[in-house]
Amino acid sequence: MVKVYLKPKKDEFVRRFHPWIFSGAILKMDGQPADGDTVEVLGPKGDYLATGHFSAGNSIAVRLFSFEKTDGGLDFWKKRLEKAFTYRSKIGLIGKPETTCFRLVHAEGDGLPGLIVDVYGKTAVVQCHSVGMHRQRQLIAEAILETGAGVVTSVFDKSKETLPPNYAATMSNGYLAGNAAGNEVNENGHKFFVDWETGQKTGFFLDQRDNRQLLGRYVEGKSVLNSFCYSGGFSVYALAASANLVHSVDVSEKAIDWTKRNLLLNNFDPMKHTCYAEDVLKYLQECPVYEVMVVDPPAFAKNISKRHNAVQGYKRLNVAAIKKLAPGGILFTFSCSQVVDRELFYNTIVAAAIEARRQVRVMHHLSQPADHPVSLFHPEGAYLKGLVLYVE
Repeated sequence: MVKVYLKPKKDEFVRRFHPWIFSGAILKMDGQPADGDTVEVLGPKGDYLATGHFSAGNSIAVRLFSFEKTDGGLDFWKKRLEKAFTYRSKIGLIGKPETTCFRLVHAEGDGLPGLIVDVYGKTAVVQCHSVGMHRQRQLIAEAILETGAGVVTSVFDKSKETLPPNYAATMSNGYLAGNAAGNEVNENGHKFFVDWETGQKTGFFLDQRDNRQLLGRYVEGKSVLNSFCYSGGFSVYALAASANLVHSVDVSEKAIDWTKRNLLLNNFDPMKHTCYAEDVLKYLQECPVYEVMVVDPPAFAKNISKRHNAVQGYKRLNVAAIKKLAPGGILFTFSCSQVVDRELFYNTIVAAAIEARRQVRVMHHLSQPADHPVSLFHPEGAYLKGLVLYVE
């Protein structure tokens, strides 16, 4: 392996187990690694610190996946995947018929930066966010099947959309092992159709599982708007909890089709639900008043340079939502933009409430569930922020 030496004092973060090496921290290299090569990271005096994947031309030059020497072979991956399965078992997500979908590997949260693995029934969907991880995909698939024997029988690679365009240009998504299995899963006893081959992300937003469950506490007999509904997760939970009326809105026709399919799967009264394929902000300008709203937009900013525009987008959206809540209404509002931290998101919602001229109380601070863990040494992994607000 190429050895990467860090500048004096730039090794402190690695010694505290932070998994990123920025390009400016590198003193020298004893060779020129290619994009995705495995490298060893050394301190200024040549002492071993960690092993990771090199990213050519990226501000994060090395993503560390081990703080012990390793050859990165099959045994390494089997041990890591075994730990991931053990953790999901301890939090109650393995072998539970009421919930057959969960996140198995959450990148830095599981010590594997650049790797996401979601399980839907018997299929594991692998999504790599770095070339280094993608080059290990066959070993990862083999390790998943061996350590998850009986739980997973197929592995699907869905990395084309998340890798650098020059690398992904000649590749395609496809099965690394096994074949297409059933696309229906359970989540807290509710049925969902998941299209992991063509859907967003890995097919379903597993990170909102606990927040969907919480919504059910507040919707009985109420009118509910689920905006940016995607495949109708919050809508299904609201109807199951006896909401009087649910409207689902998304600009994507395909998302609306998935929502309708999931409503049929759960045998809800069609008179209690309507779908609208419309731009959410435009819909909020013209819609009726609701008693409960969910505002769960996609990430408005992928990098720091887009953060200001993202904040303005969140503010406009939440001003419109707060204005359309009935007195005593409840708003579930979220941001999944990693560059918009919890404090900035909170302050943005404060600004929206001031502009909407409504008195607002905070009922809950929300985050991602336990199968999307945050490493104590990598607080940046806490990407999902949410608030439940009571609007006078």
